[in-house]
Amino acid sequence: MDPTDEAMLAAWRAGDRRAGEALFERHYEAIARFFRNKVSGDSSDLIQRTFLALIEAPQRFRGDASFRTYLFAVAHNVLSRYYRQRRRDGDRVDFLERVSVHDLSPSPPSILARRDEERLLLAALRRIPIEHQVVLELYFWEKMRAPELAQVLDLPEGTVRTRIRRAKQLLTRALRDAQEAPALIESTLSDLERWAAQIRGGLARAPEA
Repeated sequence: MDPTDEAMLAAWRAGDRRAGEALFERHYEAIARFFRNKVSGDSSDLIQRTFLALIEAPQRFRGDASFRTYLFAVAHNVLSRYYRQRRRDGDRVDFLERVSVHDLSPSPPSILARRDEERLLLAALRRIPIEHQVVLELYFWEKMRAPELAQVLDLPEGTVRTRIRRAKQLLTRALRDAQEAPALIESTLSDLERWAAQIRGGLARAPEA
């Protein structure tokens, strides 16, 4: 049997570099997907920071949650710091209700979308507030539901369920507000889960700008 994430992390912290490399390879695509539609240009530094945090702050992971949700919680913190450091008013940036990735970085990343529906969905996600974008991308691409998302975001499960509903409403509004043909908008809205699944496979492997 393959070693568990927890066993590989313990070995890495004990000095086993190969265990760290194996852990990185196991979760690289998921973490790359997390940053891909939120950061323009090369996101490799943010990916590295996420994994290095596992060593630099080892006491934070005590096994209370799954390694996977802990890793995404670290990535979420790395993303928040990244955007706050880019703005003078970083401490006052409202990532929950006002500020979107599009507001902070209007140039979209070079993600290959095979269908117009995929392109439209990616753009709409970037136009809703960042915290809602995080929720929906983890929901669609990592198949996380409220209990796991609550661990990633460090929020009560009931709050997360409300946030999922709100995020879907905001996404629907962003899609309907898009300057696109009505038929394309309706096609995208009619099956968001399918379009999200088709996008998922190419996100981690998309070329960096």
